[in-house]
Amino acid sequence: MGTSALLSLGMRAMFANQAALTTIGQNIANANTPGYSRQQVTLTTPEGQFTGSGFFGKGVNVETVTRSYNAFLTKDAAAAKSQAFMDSTRLTNLQQLEKLFPPGDQGLGAAANQFLNAMVDVASRPSDPSARQVVLGRAQELASRYSSTGQQLADLQSGIVSDLRANINVVNQLAKQIGAANDQIARTTGSGHTSNDLLDQRDQLISRLSEYVAVTTLPSEDGTMGVFIGGGQRLVLGSISQELGLQPDTYDGTRVQLSITESNGSRKLDESVLTGGSITSLLRYQNQDLQDARNLVGQLAVGFAKRVNDQQALGLDQSTPPGSGSPIFSYADPVTLPASTNARNPDGTYQSMLTVSVVDATRLRPESYVFKADPSGVPDQYLMTTRPGGVTVALSATQIEAQYGFRVTASGLPMTADDSFLVEPLAQAAVTMKRALDSTNGIAAAAPITAVTNVDNTGTATVESLYVVNSKYDATKQPMTVLFGAVDPADASVNYTITMADGSVLPGKWRPGSKIGNEPASGIDLGFELRLNGVPRENDVITTGITQFPGSNNANAKAFLNIQTETFIGRTPQPDGSVRAGSTPSDAYATAMTDIASRVQGAQYLSNVSTSVASSAEATRAGQAGVNIDEEAARLMQYQQGYQAAAKVLQTAQTIFDELLKLGG
Repeated sequence: MGTSALLSLGMRAMFANQAALTTIGQNIANANTPGYSRQQVTLTTPEGQFTGSGFFGKGVNVETVTRSYNAFLTKDAAAAKSQAFMDSTRLTNLQQLEKLFPPGDQGLGAAANQFLNAMVDVASRPSDPSARQVVLGRAQELASRYSSTGQQLADLQSGIVSDLRANINVVNQLAKQIGAANDQIARTTGSGHTSNDLLDQRDQLISRLSEYVAVTTLPSEDGTMGVFIGGGQRLVLGSISQELGLQPDTYDGTRVQLSITESNGSRKLDESVLTGGSITSLLRYQNQDLQDARNLVGQLAVGFAKRVNDQQALGLDQSTPPGSGSPIFSYADPVTLPASTNARNPDGTYQSMLTVSVVDATRLRPESYVFKADPSGVPDQYLMTTRPGGVTVALSATQIEAQYGFRVTASGLPMTADDSFLVEPLAQAAVTMKRALDSTNGIAAAAPITAVTNVDNTGTATVESLYVVNSKYDATKQPMTVLFGAVDPADASVNYTITMADGSVLPGKWRPGSKIGNEPASGIDLGFELRLNGVPRENDVITTGITQFPGSNNANAKAFLNIQTETFIGRTPQPDGSVRAGSTPSDAYATAMTDIASRVQGAQYLSNVSTSVASSAEATRAGQAGVNIDEEAARLMQYQQGYQAAAKVLQTAQTIFDELLKLGG
């Protein structure tokens, strides 16, 4: 073994240690670079040279430079990040939504109570213009709060569309960059070595992409990485990337759907196949949380406004001559939106149309529905699906009216199997709510019916209140006489008979706190409600008749006060034919606040958990792939000493070679 072998050993050793030092320097330089994976030189020993004295080594080979990479941990960290961004995005948006449902005096429930409380002064001073003006002022404030809330919900929807566009632009840029990285990596694959920095760059791009939409990856033999979304939809394959986009919702142009551009055009992606990232969260927030909030506010607006307007219509105003009260509030009718794919006439109009009208506002539910033709062919029957994700049921128009409180009317040609309509009974009600009454004389404080007690009565009964409660009141049956009979010793009740102007007679039974004239369960439904203080005795008489002096009558104003405690919002028909009581205006608003607050609380919990999981997953990945400065410093000293030792070997070989030259000379 000659001097040249020793020189070769020294040079190989110096090169190997220099490569290791260079790699360590690269690690130290990128210790804080996001997504950087620790690199290290792979050293191997070449086959030894056989001599008569045995095998002598030929030094060391620098095989390649590898990176610390674990595919499972990398995918797990990206998936956890995707979930964390989806949860945090939803939390942020729900917290904005929660601000539209403030508690206390700033809430919709308080505004409704303030309006009804203003009727107390009108009941005390029915002809006082200032008391009536306060009622109109409270009505204006209430309508403004509803319309403001509705407008803010619309603004949130516009913001969601804007955020979606911004996120999709970022996704498309990342997809292009991943495709470009794939192309560069594929070009270097044939060299037998991996381009570690390019691989890190691609992994970092995929990690950033996961912030917007959950992805799955599939490596190829040429080193490229396929990226898929939505359960298998190709986003990047090789160097080619697809673009995401937004298309108007099939029914509502203010909302959008996610689409992907392919060679044959754009194709909509179902939200249900997306599983993570901020884009998924924004779409679900748009289609579920915002839509539910619009319907909840709409149910409150329509329920309260309709109930107030109905009571207003049952009273008499101060016009000349007095007439039924005109509506205090106005709001939009139910909206029916045909699908953009529905069959059209040559002039562009739709061949089939559905119109919806509210029949019973107390039965309206905070929901939207998709209507399709029933394939069974049953006339006037539809397939109705709660949107989004509701169960589809086949119901006739009569059943829909009885259960949901609105009437569906078809016009034009019969619906085809491909036709569908989005029916929103409540979504537009709040934003369009206004005060429709401007004149103080228009407040119907008086009832069209008045009661007086007979001067010869011997009992203590007096008239507490008398007002009309529904449209069954018939003025032609006035005057009426209520004649009380003997006390029933079994339950201390008092029998009575009502004799109408046409001579017809209805028997009834009075108990303290009960109503006369409005007892449907007893077969008495005359459209008015008479309540008494005290107790009548046998042969006592109370006479009702047409109100002669509406200016001083306050009975209908008193009826408004009962709306505060009436459970009329969200009444639900039961299978046995009964109707489950709904909520008062205050309770309904409290329920809406609770619904939104519970969503915020749930989102807060999920965000905390998923953020913790994502941090843990990233820490685990970084623990294996990241740079440890202390470890690199130790390795730096190790290879520095190795480099110095290799230089010493080379120096020794050089000295020996020089001595040999001298001896040869």
